[in-house]
Amino acid sequence: MPPGGFDMKTQRLELTFPEKLIKKPVIYQLVKEFNVIPNVRRANIDEKFGWMVLEISGDDDDLEKAFSHLETLGIEVEFLDSFVE
Repeated sequence: MPPGGFDMKTQRLELTFPEKLIKKPVIYQLVKEFNVIPNVRRANIDEKFGWMVLEISGDDDDLEKAFSHLETLGIEVEFLDSFVE
């Protein structure tokens, strides 16, 4: 189902980025590759370290693939709460 569909869920995450990914378009890649919708709630990025609180919406399958992709890249993914309604 495309973004905005009725089966979409939203998960709030805290992402911690390693230095090697600070300048990479990681969130853009999630949108393009996994058909998810990001909403950056808070972030702090500098030259050596970065973290972000992100709400990410999509269908279950796309969300799971996106979460897995983030971890494969070396980004620490912490689930802050259950799915947001």
